[in-house]
Amino acid sequence: MALYLIIQGGSPMDTMTKTSLKTAAIASWSGGKDSCLAYYKSLKAGYHVLSLLNFVSSGSKRSCSHELEGKLLQLQAESIGIPLAQKEVSPDMRKYEEAFKSAVTEFLPQGVSAMVFGDIYLLAHKNWVERVCGEIGIQALEPLWEIPAEDIIKEFLDSGFKAVIVSAKADIMGKEYIGRELDLPLVEEFKKKGICPCGEKGEYHTLVIDGPIFKKRLQIVEAYPALKEGSEKHWFLDIKKYTSSEK
Repeated sequence: MALYLIIQGGSPMDTMTKTSLKTAAIASWSGGKDSCLAYYKSLKAGYHVLSLLNFVSSGSKRSCSHELEGKLLQLQAESIGIPLAQKEVSPDMRKYEEAFKSAVTEFLPQGVSAMVFGDIYLLAHKNWVERVCGEIGIQALEPLWEIPAEDIIKEFLDSGFKAVIVSAKADIMGKEYIGRELDLPLVEEFKKKGICPCGEKGEYHTLVIDGPIFKKRLQIVEAYPALKEGSEKHWFLDIKKYTSSEK
């Protein structure tokens, strides 16, 4: 069974620091704020993160959750200065667990024994991560787990990160939110609408464009809001042109 590095009586960060001992790890990566902050906190705790890991649809070549082009995420990782392992899964996601296990297992010969995730309070996903990591034989690290969502946003912004909204559920958020930079006034708007400040239930997703771990700044040159139909309607930012620049 996977070891969850969270204990009663101490913060996830304190516990991670005590148990890292330069443990080799990889980090689950969406390109958004939660996975980014989790990765950042694991670095500060002393983990040696060898690579980020991301999954894209074999059909659209876009990320499964954030609808971001795979090449954009590669440029983001290059701007940070860390490798990004990118794997494809079928659009219906039926074999996601199989693909996930296969991708993570490839890192085991490099001494990887832990993986970082950005979950906050969704128990179902925590349970999935715990089971799958246990079957692979690695530790699951959850540095954001059960930290109040508003505190996570404040830590993210206070640390110097910048992110823009790239997708949102159309039934609760209009297209005017797409492309907006995340800041505390925007979080207050979310709270008034009854939206989780972190969008933990998928209310919205972000793309991190700058921060203390970035060697270069990611720049969106041309982008337009677009409506995606499906089981649920989502607005997303269709990013046509992008680049990176010196800070």
